[in-house]
Amino acid sequence: MKKIFSAFLLCFSLLLQAQQEQVSSPEGSLKMELNVLEGKLMYSVAYDDVLLIDGAPLGFVTNEGDFSNDLVFVEAVKDAVSKTYEQDKIKQSQITYNANTLRYTVKDSKDRRFSVLVQVSDNDIAFRYEIDKWGETRAIVVEKELTGFSFPQETTSFLSNVMRPMTGFARTAPSYESAYTADKPIAEQTAAGGYVFPALYKVKDEYWVLLSETGVRSLYPASHLSAYQDGTFYIEYPNEKENNGFGSSGAQLGLPGITPWRTITVGKSLKPVVETTIPWDVVEPLYEPSQEYEYGKGSWSWIIWQDASMNYEDQKAYIDLAAAMDFKYILIDAWWDERIGYERMEELIDYAASKDVGVFLWYNSNGIVNDAFQTPLNKMNTSIERKKEMKWLQKAGVKGLKVDFFGGDKQETMRMYEDILSDANDYGLMIIFHGTTLPRGWERMYPNFVGSEAVVASEMLVFVEDVRKKEAYNATLHPFIRNAVASMEFGGVVLNDYLNRGNKSGQKRLTTDAFQLATGVLFQNPVQMFALTPNNLDDAPNFQLDFLKELPTTWDETRFMDGYPGKFSVLARRNGDTWYVAGVNAEAEPKKLNLDLSFLAGKTVRLINDDKNVETFTKEIKIPKNGKLNLTMQSGGGFVIVNE
Repeated sequence: MKKIFSAFLLCFSLLLQAQQEQVSSPEGSLKMELNVLEGKLMYSVAYDDVLLIDGAPLGFVTNEGDFSNDLVFVEAVKDAVSKTYEQDKIKQSQITYNANTLRYTVKDSKDRRFSVLVQVSDNDIAFRYEIDKWGETRAIVVEKELTGFSFPQETTSFLSNVMRPMTGFARTAPSYESAYTADKPIAEQTAAGGYVFPALYKVKDEYWVLLSETGVRSLYPASHLSAYQDGTFYIEYPNEKENNGFGSSGAQLGLPGITPWRTITVGKSLKPVVETTIPWDVVEPLYEPSQEYEYGKGSWSWIIWQDASMNYEDQKAYIDLAAAMDFKYILIDAWWDERIGYERMEELIDYAASKDVGVFLWYNSNGIVNDAFQTPLNKMNTSIERKKEMKWLQKAGVKGLKVDFFGGDKQETMRMYEDILSDANDYGLMIIFHGTTLPRGWERMYPNFVGSEAVVASEMLVFVEDVRKKEAYNATLHPFIRNAVASMEFGGVVLNDYLNRGNKSGQKRLTTDAFQLATGVLFQNPVQMFALTPNNLDDAPNFQLDFLKELPTTWDETRFMDGYPGKFSVLARRNGDTWYVAGVNAEAEPKKLNLDLSFLAGKTVRLINDDKNVETFTKEIKIPKNGKLNLTMQSGGGFVIVNE
């Protein structure tokens, strides 16, 4: 009897061992473990053998059944993946990705199987569900996921809440335009609608964890995080009230099928968070570019001169501004079709071309899911009208579109994004999205995608006093959260003292010129429409204009230098052989920095900074041979260093 019992224990032990599988990063510090316990699929994440996510749930519920309970382990297969690729629209141009993989397969009582595919690189985890064919079943609806992220109770968080659907301007929410809270205990993150991706956490006072998702396209809705529930943040699908209540909030999926990747970036500092490329490492281009698209800076009248500037003469003045600044583009915003007209717009496009300036035109994305009334309207939401319009756009010589007012993450909205991008590529048009969702790997997936807003951007400086007062605070968050996972079309760099056309009185800008110039480096997007106004050609110092003329919008390398979300941020970016180091300060007092600029050691560089009177100046300095540089950022100020 003892021998039988011992044999049973041995078998039970082997079974547990077989069910519990771990995959580590190539370097070995980051680990993810999967296990089935009492019929439930769970995972944990450790870094340096410290548990950061523990006993978090996996699984999903479909219209064919519940796949979060009564699961049985089938097999685990380990492998590795390695690739090198080029990407010219993100924070780094040459990327090598190496990861160890684990495909962990389970089944339910009806022998219906699915796997969790995990890829672990040195500071990043990406995982997704891969669902097999189930007998004759080839189509399912995934109604919800049980995927969760379970952190230690003392964890703090940096989260932005999901906007309530069908609220805000013309009922266009949600549009990822809620501010982030900083360092808030997770137990207090109880917003009813949940929180958008990306989400940043500080765990055990020394580890950073960034959550996001990538690879979302027309085949799945975009998701977000739930409010904190019993120790866990869960994946949630879009609110059913989005799109005026029309369309499913779940995922219509053909079998075999896959879900988007959920990503976890982990580090003992913010360096892996700032420098991660995981949103693009695990996706591939969906189609070939129809032509070679060119990126660069642009002028944009609407942000400061607003609707009244939508006339031929003002737009001509902004074309002249773009030409004077050596900018590639001008963005002509809402109402152009009514106030300038198609025929005169062709004249304006020709005028811009004579100045070597390309034109982006604004469009309302729809006419059926919200009350946004700006025109052109009903040109982008149906295939027939869209292709008819794009044929004219191509003939007229337009270079790109800014499409606005999406307001939702349902699968049908993801399909609309993809349809616009795909059709636009056929006509050689680049696309910027506004009033929109977070891009999820789109820079790599869609060759003509050149950025999204999805942030409390420059327009809110004009519309909301609280945002104007918190401009520096918000700016210190973006490099660590929103802009860490996707391009961010912010529309900033304001050199007017007042946020209006007269520039004499009214809403005063509360940050320095050096701060504004620094955001041109900190905020990354391949096509960036800046908030300069024609008067800046006369009232802004030449050194500031010269800096902006030379400033690139694409980067070969990005490095974290220093900072803390909500307090200050310092990054370094390289374009070719030229390094730009930039920082901004949101703290109430001047911030003293001790920077390691060993990559510029012994070199003479140009410094733009603020003095004690908060006046922006420039001078040449030499970086010491040891690469160490001490400098001070004023409150609401910033700095830029450029090697010449």
